[in-house]
Amino acid sequence: MQQHIPFMNAAIDEARKAEALLEVPIGAVVVWNDTIIGRGHNLRETTKDPLAHAELIAIKQASEYLEAWRLLDCRLYVTLEPCPMCAGAIVQARIPQVIYGTTDPKAGCAGTLMNLLQEERFNHRVEVISGVLQEECSSMLTQFFRRLRGKA
Repeated sequence: MQQHIPFMNAAIDEARKAEALLEVPIGAVVVWNDTIIGRGHNLRETTKDPLAHAELIAIKQASEYLEAWRLLDCRLYVTLEPCPMCAGAIVQARIPQVIYGTTDPKAGCAGTLMNLLQEERFNHRVEVISGVLQEECSSMLTQFFRRLRGKA
């Protein structure tokens, strides 16, 4: 578990960038050979783009870096459990491992609502590790929504 902490901290740093823009604080990084090759944070409000999720931005950067759509030797770190759209992109990109911080009870598709990342009918399944720096990831989201509702 310890080897995942520096990369989850990098994803948390990305989430803080989103929060500074008044975006929901979600961040992601893609790691290849222990090097971060893709970074992303939520930009849906800023760009008015429903596809501007942290994971998709990080995956796109990593694909550009590797000049390949298959991210076969990569790991994706994300502060919040991937939604259905991001889970689909992860499977399509052939990412072998996803490490996330906290569950998403409203849209989580890495085991909470459903598990698209390990769906046996797909041609690719993803190893999932959950709960890395869970408290920090969860707290960031909770505090953001409290402030948004004026309860902080």
